[in-house]
Amino acid sequence: MQDFRRNDYDVTNTVQVSSTAAVAEAVRDLFSATWPRESFERVALTFAEFDKLFTGTMPGYHGVDTVYHDRQHSLDMTLAMSRLLVGYERVAEPAMRLGAERTVLALATALFHDSGYIRESSDRQHQNGAEFTLYHVTRSARFLARYLPSIGMEAWVPVATRIVHFTGYEIPLGELGLTDERDRKLGHLLGTADLIAQMADRCYLEKCRDRLYPEFVLGGVAAATGTDGALQVRFSSGLDLLRQTPEFVRDTRVRRLEGEFENAYRYLEALFDGRNPYIEAIDRNIGYLGSVLRHERWPMLRRNPPLFTAPEHTLPQVRGLMLDRLKTLQD
Repeated sequence: MQDFRRNDYDVTNTVQVSSTAAVAEAVRDLFSATWPRESFERVALTFAEFDKLFTGTMPGYHGVDTVYHDRQHSLDMTLAMSRLLVGYERVAEPAMRLGAERTVLALATALFHDSGYIRESSDRQHQNGAEFTLYHVTRSARFLARYLPSIGMEAWVPVATRIVHFTGYEIPLGELGLTDERDRKLGHLLGTADLIAQMADRCYLEKCRDRLYPEFVLGGVAAATGTDGALQVRFSSGLDLLRQTPEFVRDTRVRRLEGEFENAYRYLEALFDGRNPYIEAIDRNIGYLGSVLRHERWPMLRRNPPLFTAPEHTLPQVRGLMLDRLKTLQD
């Protein structure tokens, strides 16, 4: 592992998570080592279709234009998911092992878990995918239901459209109706991968301030008009979001990672000789944020991460949409 981690590389600094080809190769290596007699063809095809969807070359779609949930995030999350799947398979009892078929399903669901942020070409109502924030997981489930039959996995649609909800908060997890414990485990791994990939990102703090906050504004999360007509503000700025981030991470670790997802992040230890590079990276990020917050030293957050969206100049456009939205809320 190199001492200097690059902004668009994974926690081990060995896989360029902004590159679909690089992540596909890393996932293929893990898959083939674990299931050497099974074909990787459907997963490879899914990576190719993912790339088309997110780069805007799939007919009927604009491509990804959300600046926090960009192409790098989905690839980073999918790499984390593949590691969790393999780590779990190494330690699970034989009756609880997932097998290659469920793993193919899990990887397809990981790649398209945020497909619900992507606008259809026919959409004239929405200007940015972040406007779907509060119900994007349901939209992702609909995309998966359309996609999976194309790779011969129509029978798995009921599972995929349920486990994808482990990446969000739209449906209480206890209401998803998963009857097979192995499918519920897929949900734990999927939700874990989504969270740890985000929080372990080398530029997580800058992305929260500069990219997640605008998405929250456009999605009605940062501020919204209540039923009484009064403006309800949850995050007043990107800096305010950062001030609340340590509490969010602590709560997420206790309530989701360790609670609802039953410590699934620990399956990574089977791959890294007892270590967990994702948790280590998260701890570094939050420790650094603590240093920033103690004296409000905002210039310490100076990383400028690359952006991987389909249209060019997306960030200025999103900031403009954010300011328009804030002005509308204040009027």
